Amino acid sequence: MRRWIGVAAAAAAVVGLGGWIAEPFARDWWLVRTACDGALPGDAVRQLAENGSHFEDAESTTFRELGEYRCRLSFEGDELRSDLVLRVEAHTGRDQQDHELLTALGDKGLAPQAPAPAGLPAFVDRFGSLRFLLPCPALGKDDDGRRRKLLVRTQFGQDALWGHPAAYETAVGVVNGVSKRLGCGAEPLTAPGGDAGLAEPQDDPKTVPLAEAGGTGCGWLTRAGLADGAGWRVADGVNDAAPTGRCLVYDESAADGGSGHRMTFVAWYGDWSRRFAADDSGRPLSLTATARCDGEAAQFAVDASDGIPGVGQERKRELLEAFARDQVERRDCSGPKVR
Repeated sequence: MRRWIGVAAAAAAVVGLGGWIAEPFARDWWLVRTACDGALPGDAVRQLAENGSHFEDAESTTFRELGEYRCRLSFEGDELRSDLVLRVEAHTGRDQQDHELLTALGDKGLAPQAPAPAGLPAFVDRFGSLRFLLPCPALGKDDDGRRRKLLVRTQFGQDALWGHPAAYETAVGVVNGVSKRLGCGAEPLTAPGGDAGLAEPQDDPKTVPLAEAGGTGCGWLTRAGLADGAGWRVADGVNDAAPTGRCLVYDESAADGGSGHRMTFVAWYGDWSRRFAADDSGRPLSLTATARCDGEAAQFAVDASDGIPGVGQERKRELLEAFARDQVERRDCSGPKVR
């Protein structure tokens, strides 16, 4: 008799819990708490989803033997363009990482990108996804003797408030959780302070006058001897912890949206970057440079308008070398060698 009463009480408790979870706000709490296998910071996610009324669904999948992880969280609302709050894809396999990075940066590696805050090993790609690349000490080395790494893509939906600082807090929480689930063993990341959210990649990002760029990641340009009369402006896209970065230089006309002159200096870190510095037959492209950083190849390139006064082919080469040397010094690499 006592055993029957105990079973009945347990059954009633389960039914009661099920009814409680069915309540909208309780269901929201449960979905946020369990989404992405419990890695999400609840308060930050709720701030991201303020445009929706309630959370709708959450799902996650781990393929540890393949080094892959996926999760998704959605919400509902009467006027949403997309129900997506957050989508995450992660890979520890080198081939999949190479494919993802080449897709993110375009065939020539020059697709728009935006920097993440200093210290985060991440960048915002042309699709608006925040991509992290960090070492996995617990996974050792691959068959080629290279350190295994973790690539995590975090994508926020159109109606998620990704411009809010909660976006970085959410993404960092997910990356730390994925590292544990895939056995990566990466040092836990810390969300940046401040009130900035994800920067949107643009063809014409925010610039400052060349004379004011000295304290930025593109400060080397202030020492490069560019002609003063061109009204040069600089867009800083450098983050010393990220797998890629760039410095954009516009003359006054181009910075105002016109058809003026511009130069783009790009850096890519990792053996995956070799494709950007070679043609289809594997021969090195002109106006590129290479170095060794943390045991892997690094590549540097310049893409510049034709007919820039005082900036011919040899001058472009000199500027590329100055950019590459600055990057090498910032990251304690060996080289560079300009082709």
